[in-house]
Amino acid sequence: MTGLQDMIFIGEIVLQIKIARRAAERLQATHSNFDRVEVWCSIQSILVAAANVSKILWPNNKYKLRGERLRQLLKVKKDNLLVDRKFRNNFEHYDERIEEWFKKHSGGVYIDLSMNPSLRGGSLTYHHRGYNSFNNTVIFRGELLDLSEILNTLEEIFENCKPYALT
Repeated sequence: MTGLQDMIFIGEIVLQIKIARRAAERLQATHSNFDRVEVWCSIQSILVAAANVSKILWPNNKYKLRGERLRQLLKVKKDNLLVDRKFRNNFEHYDERIEEWFKKHSGGVYIDLSMNPSLRGGSLTYHHRGYNSFNNTVIFRGELLDLSEILNTLEEIFENCKPYALT
């Protein structure tokens, strides 16, 4: 990999982090001015931007060396949260998740795009996609993802990009 390639990939990482930041700002703004579409647009933007950074730093095996080089250059730890793209995949492949759900559950409860489901009590298993505005977490069928942790992780990577890219 050349220095130019490194700079291009780092520039893309910086862009994706800025997209996630902007989405986080929009999401925060929805707390005082509720707009359901904007909530989910913002969440999806954060997840996709984080996944794009993840794909650059942990690419498929064909580009494994590039990922290793960039992670070393940017001092990204092996246990970084972005390694796991499960939540993004749940949103990106939501059509498949619907199919899988109805193969296992022939009927019953199906709650989607719920706001603050953790405050309601009871099982979160039936909440397919939910957002808790009080602690900035996303729920997918009972599993939680802390968006603040994802955003903090992106910020750490952003700081390590500064010596190599125009920010």
